[in-house]
Amino acid sequence: MAEPIENPAESGSDFIHQVVRADIQQNTYGGRVQTRFPPEPNGYLHIGHAKAIVTDFGVAQDFDGICNLRLDDTNPGTEETEYVESIIADIEWLGYSPAHVVHASDYFGQLYEWAKYLVREGLAYVDDQSPETIREQRGGYGKPGIESPYRNRPAEESLDLLERMRLGEFPDGSRCLRARINMQAENMWLRDPVMYRIRHQAHHSTGTGWCIYPTYDWAHGQSDAIEGVTHSLCSLEFNSHRPLYDWFLAHLPLDRPAPKQREFARLELTHTITSKRRLKSLVTDGVVDGWDDPRMPTLRGMRRRGYPAAAIRAFCQAVGTTKNNSVKAIEEFESFVRRELNATAQRRMAVLHPLKLVLDGWPTDDTGNPVVEWFELINNPENPDDGTRRVPFTGELWIEADDFREDPPRKFFRLSPGREVRLRGAYLVTATDVVKSPDGTITEVHASYDPESRGGTAPDGRKVKSTMHWVSAAHAISVTANLYDRLFSAEIPGSQTGEALDDLNPQSREILTEVMAEPALADVAPGEVVQFERLGYFAADHDIAVFHRTVGLRDEWAQLQKRQA
Repeated sequence: MAEPIENPAESGSDFIHQVVRADIQQNTYGGRVQTRFPPEPNGYLHIGHAKAIVTDFGVAQDFDGICNLRLDDTNPGTEETEYVESIIADIEWLGYSPAHVVHASDYFGQLYEWAKYLVREGLAYVDDQSPETIREQRGGYGKPGIESPYRNRPAEESLDLLERMRLGEFPDGSRCLRARINMQAENMWLRDPVMYRIRHQAHHSTGTGWCIYPTYDWAHGQSDAIEGVTHSLCSLEFNSHRPLYDWFLAHLPLDRPAPKQREFARLELTHTITSKRRLKSLVTDGVVDGWDDPRMPTLRGMRRRGYPAAAIRAFCQAVGTTKNNSVKAIEEFESFVRRELNATAQRRMAVLHPLKLVLDGWPTDDTGNPVVEWFELINNPENPDDGTRRVPFTGELWIEADDFREDPPRKFFRLSPGREVRLRGAYLVTATDVVKSPDGTITEVHASYDPESRGGTAPDGRKVKSTMHWVSAAHAISVTANLYDRLFSAEIPGSQTGEALDDLNPQSREILTEVMAEPALADVAPGEVVQFERLGYFAADHDIAVFHRTVGLRDEWAQLQKRQA
């Protein structure tokens, strides 16, 4: 369970906390606070949903209330049980436990009875026009609406037609139920909105029990009322829906105070899209490997990439609850990920682009085999309780190819002919020679080592300017590492062409299949994140021979802020 902030009900100063606090003081709901998170099960949850989850569950938690997970399953054509199961699992992974898991379809019976009530009250009617005609007659901003010729249909006739719709007598699109509000209203949602449409499709939960399905606006507020929700928290795009939300509730025979809808800004990141339609197209078109591809902004993808749930929660809480939409830099989000992993991830050594380093003069044992030495290296300097690990060291090592230059540029302080460097926690070494293939590629670097510098410190106190990581060649295990760049090259995908997918980055993933790592990496559990020293944080995949780079070590957010200062 996510830990609440200290004294949140007193310290929370955002407008939602103020609304809830005022309702408690006025005893609007008898002191109760109940929220809900209502995703449609037509895809996997993404980072934008994380903000809503943290808000919905966090507000309830801050005031000792409860929060339900309600699956908004009113559209059988796009919803699947797979998505329902993934939503439940992702919320639990993020650190929250719903008071109840419910479905809008649980309330289909009550919604239908309330619909008949509105018909009897002259507040709803069955319309025989096509969806296209209804859409055209709705008008637009500054353009008057046109009333349906069926708007004044007698209640008894509409009730009869509604029941026959319910029984499956009519084909899809031939009729619908509409609320009778005001076709000249400035708010377009009040222009006789559709409440039920005919769809002869099986539902993942109710099967073939229904062939008419409620629209979002008809199901949403009424489901809140049925459950006893006090505060219905939505993203800003639903602000214009609020008058309709209130209208429906005001005209129904409720036995307790109606819930309040309040809207807050959604979370958007640079180089990212959160449209489920577009995300689904990335999956179905094979652009990514699935909803859990580590490049995806889905919670499932972020989890596989190694983003800690605690970092996601902390970022959403830091963004706060406001009424102004904005796009946050993905570098800022990654700074929260990096900060969490720096405190929790154990350190290991791995070489992404291996180059052989041979220590000339390295001793052998009585059988002629190279001597193996062992070094105790700290698992996490941020957490001494994590202890140490033993790492083998021999006369043949793997180092990063970029850590050696035969002809070094200016200010290159790593290994080059005649230059001394420190091998992390081991010895000081000096490059002496290279071995090249016929095409001139360096295949080996030879070096001398100072046997008096065990542990990486020279007895005479001389200093070196560079420390390099390494892996014993005789003990190395081979793994695959996936390195990731932004999935979209543009900060705001589609900002230039109008189509986000035009900005896909074809180099968003680099796969390295011959990464050499210290043997302790074999003990990393699936899903665990470790720091490859000097390289970044990497998460073990389901197949632990594969690692995904979560984030690099460089604080790109701090650099970005300096450039903008």
